Amino acid sequence: MKSHEFASLLCSRLCHDLLSPVGAMNNGLELLADEEDPDMRARVMELLADSARASSDRLKLFRLAFGSGGGFGEELDANEVRAAVEGLVRSNARISLGWLVETPTIPKTGAKILLNLAMIAFDALVRGGRLDVGFENGEVVVRAEGTRIVLDAEIRSVLAAGQGGVSSRTSAAWLTRKLAEGAGGRITLADGEEGVLLLASTLPV
Repeated sequence: MKSHEFASLLCSRLCHDLLSPVGAMNNGLELLADEEDPDMRARVMELLADSARASSDRLKLFRLAFGSGGGFGEELDANEVRAAVEGLVRSNARISLGWLVETPTIPKTGAKILLNLAMIAFDALVRGGRLDVGFENGEVVVRAEGTRIVLDAEIRSVLAAGQGGVSSRTSAAWLTRKLAEGAGGRITLADGEEGVLLLASTLPV
């Protein structure tokens, strides 16, 4: 796949994810223009603040996961990566986060893989649950546990075997696999235990 074709698919994915919070802000502004009741205006302002925060959280996450966020160094501050994952989880009150990273920095490639696997696992927790994220000695581990886990079949195929076409839906999975392979590592997927999805990547140290 040519780089400009992949960039187009990835942009479609980003626009899709940002459409909901940005659309909510637009709707809120329209309501605010016509609403005169003080209590309702206060409620609309709360919704606008929530939507603005969600948009900001997503942009910070995408900047690190897909872009050149964090500067041009080889390492990212682990706290910055953690804040990006916390912003993702904050959008769903039914999902709790376990941050299992003790190192002060994370190699940039490892951080991008971690963030992308976290997004994939987060989306799979369709009824909520727990998302645990860990990194140690070049190994990224993301564990999702919930009453129901749904992993898109095409995303599964791309992650597990590098098979299947690349679309806006699978672009993040395709990028994650390419990042791992480019660094001399690989992606592994396990969901044999009911209600548990385990995504991992081992990179050379």
